[in-house]
Amino acid sequence: MFFDTHTHLDYLAQDLQQSLCQIVLAANQQQVTKFLVVGIDQQSIEKLPHWVATENNVYYGLGLHPLFIAKHTEADLFQLEQAIALQDPKCIAVAEIGLDRYPVEIITDELWQKQCHFFTAQLALAKRYQLPVSLHSRRANDQLYPFLKKADLSTTGVIHGFSGSYAQAKRFVDLGYKIGVGGTITYQRANKTRQAIAKLPLSALLLETDSPDMPVSGWQGQPNHPARLPLIFQALSELRAEKPEQIIEQIWQNSLDLFSLVKDQ
Repeated sequence: MFFDTHTHLDYLAQDLQQSLCQIVLAANQQQVTKFLVVGIDQQSIEKLPHWVATENNVYYGLGLHPLFIAKHTEADLFQLEQAIALQDPKCIAVAEIGLDRYPVEIITDELWQKQCHFFTAQLALAKRYQLPVSLHSRRANDQLYPFLKKADLSTTGVIHGFSGSYAQAKRFVDLGYKIGVGGTITYQRANKTRQAIAKLPLSALLLETDSPDMPVSGWQGQPNHPARLPLIFQALSELRAEKPEQIIEQIWQNSLDLFSLVKDQ
């Protein structure tokens, strides 16, 4: 069975004009049985707890995404803490948080400082409530690392949708973080990332789709879907020396352990 450890199913539902139940059913038919839906902004904080409440095996994380740093406010941080403090069993991560150095408009001095401030505040929340983090890192792996080292979280997290070198990934793994394996490895041209994923310890890997983003090779131009997680697993199996059944069992257990779930939850 598969656990899609990073999704935006609320946005996929909008794209497909389908219910959460319909999306989950289609994924279940491909043996994808658990899901983490991550938040991005103040609206997510209000919506996600109610939106996933009635769907078994669909969990959520709450966080303020760095891509939208210009609109985040201190009031949003306060609301985030209030929501996390409720300690809803379905809230299993502070997510999606991190740093982004790709769009030039969010790396002005002012907004970069704001990104760093919001990231530090959300790491502190994760530490206070002992929740793992799901981390966005776009062109920011080297900038992200010192924040994580300083935060020294007892419950760590995952570098979601990792794209980078083996040396960068290994530094995160040595800090106790997992590496999120997504659609990137299905592209032959992503040689650096494919080589990194092939060499890392299997105990450090999770699977994810980032639906409806990060399309799998062959499905470009269409919303990504948790039902395509087995295609990422297939690409991973081709890169690894272990047998597929060993890979699937280890990654399933890695996912449950990181998010403090048991098999029948």
